[in-house]
Amino acid sequence: MSFEKIVRIPVDRVGSLIGKSGKVKSQIEKSCSVKLDIDSESGEIEILSDGSIDQIQPFKAVEVVNAIGRGFSPQNAMTLMKEENSLYIIDLRDFAGKSPQQIERIKGRIIGEGGRARTNMENLTGASICVYGKTVSIIGEPHQIKQAIAAISSISAGSRHGVVYGKLEANRRQEKLDRMQLWEKDDVS
Repeated sequence: MSFEKIVRIPVDRVGSLIGKSGKVKSQIEKSCSVKLDIDSESGEIEILSDGSIDQIQPFKAVEVVNAIGRGFSPQNAMTLMKEENSLYIIDLRDFAGKSPQQIERIKGRIIGEGGRARTNMENLTGASICVYGKTVSIIGEPHQIKQAIAAISSISAGSRHGVVYGKLEANRRQEKLDRMQLWEKDDVS
């Protein structure tokens, strides 16, 4: 079964998708067993596969292309090749409406001074977060994405950063305890 999908990314991100001397494009094509047809004028990327290999790979290629289009570096986007990782995109207009000033305010709160808020959320959740245009994108495992979405939603709704970090730290402690209990149960039996 062949695979064909057209994805549109911002024109200013096409260079990142192609990479120096076409390196990134080649890496995606090789890793995902696909062919990328890139129109640098419109930002349209056609992803093609003959379907002879793994059926999931072309879908991973779509995620990688979308991640690069949403502002992630090619290295971060390629972490989507890990089976458990996926991409989640939050549209900030859901929180701010169509007001450009509100969107900028929320972006500023998510990024924080010098990028500290975003970095703190990445460190506490283990997910990669990228703010680009009117979106916030997250790459990670399902539980990491869930925590990052909760944190970003809280900050976007006006919660204080300290409160959000406190919740993330509590989640992290609880996960650690759960893992320890799993190990203890394994030792006992």
